[in-house]
Amino acid sequence: MKGKEFFKRVKTQLWITNYNFWNALVLPWVMSVPSRHLRRFVLHRILGALGRGTFVCRGVEVTAPHNVFIGEDCIVNKLTLLDGRGGQLKIGNHVDIAREAHIWTLEHNPQTHKIVGSDVVIEDYVWICSRVTILPGCTIGKGAICAAGAVVTKDVAPDTIVAGIPARPIGKRNRNTDYKLNWNPVFR
Repeated sequence: MKGKEFFKRVKTQLWITNYNFWNALVLPWVMSVPSRHLRRFVLHRILGALGRGTFVCRGVEVTAPHNVFIGEDCIVNKLTLLDGRGGQLKIGNHVDIAREAHIWTLEHNPQTHKIVGSDVVIEDYVWICSRVTILPGCTIGKGAICAAGAVVTKDVAPDTIVAGIPARPIGKRNRNTDYKLNWNPVFR
């Protein structure tokens, strides 16, 4: 084994060990603690970015946290999955993500079963309702709403309300999206 190849394998193994350490041991414990200050302290250090005023509830699952970027004044509710393994997950400012939403950046090709990944972008003032699934490669436009239970498989235009499986436009949202989310419950 040559020197460069050896060091490349060591670097890869250290990355895998570090990834497994955070995702398997530290993050699940931290995300279950009822101290929002401890969660914020740890998330601020391991996420790609965590904006001012953002609240992340207990029970949120984050994979590959270095690829997850969350803007200012966002709310991420319980039992939400934020996946950063297949690319970057970029969440804008003033985004409300309800309970049990799953946002994926990694999936399997249905023909070959090979793993493929792609970035997901959620722009400002988006509302993602309960049990929404967003698949890799999607961009959710500014002010859009994804209705409860929707499966988003392609881009959503700004100020559009989508629903269904797969998600389809069902309406438009007022352009008055100049609000600030401010929610900091004590034991959530």
